[in-house]
Amino acid sequence: MRIAIGGPAGAGTSTTSKMLAEKTNLDYICAGDIFRKKAKEKDLTLAEFGELAEENPEIDKEIDKEQKRIGKERDDIIIEGRLSGWMVEDADIKIWLKAPIELRARRISQREDITQEEALKNIVSRERSEKQRYESYYDINIEDLSIYDLVIETSKWPKEAVVNIAEEAINSYKP
Repeated sequence: MRIAIGGPAGAGTSTTSKMLAEKTNLDYICAGDIFRKKAKEKDLTLAEFGELAEENPEIDKEIDKEQKRIGKERDDIIIEGRLSGWMVEDADIKIWLKAPIELRARRISQREDITQEEALKNIVSRERSEKQRYESYYDINIEDLSIYDLVIETSKWPKEAVVNIAEEAINSYKP
């Protein structure tokens, strides 16, 4: 089984994906880790690396190509990333997690030990950059959720409940 989980920064994709992988015994793969690793290698913040990616399409395309390859070659995985639903085309289940931007900023500020205002500024900048790149490279409208089998508003439930909802979808899946 191949599960693709996406969502904006701070929506709970990493937490949900890791917890779900543990409960289902599926391998967890995070596309964002590749992006973060490359930013760190260049000693850049995510926002700075995003700006660099705007100038150099090969950065995104390399990460996305890797997601596609993993999605085709591996089974029994949860692959998490902003574009995983689009890149892992033959995923059995595609899940999108969402939450209000203020809550996402609060979550990120706590996780990264920055102010909520700084987190909000980073989110807005990053999402603007990503939206432009996805449309330019792949003609993807990241706001189009029609490709997803399940959309979960994570502000409505504790993280364990969000995982339970996704797990129920996986356990009930009929190919």
